[in-house]
Amino acid sequence: MADWVTISSLATAGGTLVLAVATFSSVRSGNRSARVAERSLLAGIRPVLMHSHLEDPPVKVGFADNHWMMVPGGSGGADVTPEAVYLAMSLRNVGSGIAVLHGWCFWAERQTGAGAEAPPLEEFNRLTRDIYIPVGDVGFWQGVFRDTASEAFAEAAAAIERRDAVTIDVLYGDHEGGQRAITRFGLTPRPDGDKWVVAAARHWNVDREDPR
Repeated sequence: MADWVTISSLATAGGTLVLAVATFSSVRSGNRSARVAERSLLAGIRPVLMHSHLEDPPVKVGFADNHWMMVPGGSGGADVTPEAVYLAMSLRNVGSGIAVLHGWCFWAERQTGAGAEAPPLEEFNRLTRDIYIPVGDVGFWQGVFRDTASEAFAEAAAAIERRDAVTIDVLYGDHEGGQRAITRFGLTPRPDGDKWVVAAARHWNVDREDPR
């Protein structure tokens, strides 16, 4: 005679197992969908900075002490005075979200991209104001050395006056404060006059995996 108690228990256990498997699959599918949705959302507000085009309009860059530069498209500016070293670059945001610039590092020489590592975040100079570059539009980066007794001031002033190629790392992120990235730019003097050419050389992600 059939043991209906045992059969009932086995049926209940089988049903519970099927329900557990279905629940696990549903949760895993839901988590995957949530991750995909999150990545899509982040991609929609992700900025990517590059040098601007030579045909882009010039940008007017003002400093706190009323020093001004007019920087042409695809170019940079560098002025040395007894009180300060002023630097600026014309940049273009080729990403899909507003770029908010946070800080910068200066190298008084050309830094190659091959095998290079991004500088630690604590080495970046904080901008005195956030600079915003709209999507698909042109903006600028600016930096200044004011401590005339510092080694950094002396190195920057000497490199600019010699018209050596220099390197600037720019730290920026999206308008939500995330997706931070570092783009390395080379600032190279043009032979025809006092202009400088800007070119993006390397890109690092801070808050997510690198692109390579």
